[in-house]
Amino acid sequence: MKWFGECSTLDEVKALYKKLAKQYHPDLGGDTLTMQEVNKEYAFASAKVIKGKNLNEQETENEIRFSAEYREAIEKIIHLQGITIELVGYWIWVTGNTIAVKNELKNAGFFFASKKLAWYFRTGEYKCSKGSKKSLEEIRDRYGSEVIKGKANVKQYLNN
Repeated sequence: MKWFGECSTLDEVKALYKKLAKQYHPDLGGDTLTMQEVNKEYAFASAKVIKGKNLNEQETENEIRFSAEYREAIEKIIHLQGITIELVGYWIWVTGNTIAVKNELKNAGFFFASKKLAWYFRTGEYKCSKGSKKSLEEIRDRYGSEVIKGKANVKQYLNN
């Protein structure tokens, strides 16, 4: 592996991916081909580390898909201005000035939660048959929250 060969944990892989994205993402002066290579190796490195966790085949496949689906969902919206992207449990929540970018959010696979006035993304295994009666704040309190993009642009996000 060209970039991720020294990584032994998923956290190390993710941290290095973020660093490489700062350097090679086309929106930041990098080139598409290199970023595609980084993405491909990121998926392979993630799979390699996950397989080392002694998970069964189905659990390994779910971990790999989960990681790739969430990364792709975030990449589709990271450039949008005026929004806040948060990881809350296994869901991605988007708040802020979402009216201006609702079509982009829909196209990226996000859904609107009218009672929470926020957009969310989750994979099929985290689908709920009924909407939660909890507020977004209650959900944050229960699962924790990590803001991965505030009102900043892509460069500011990637420099954090």
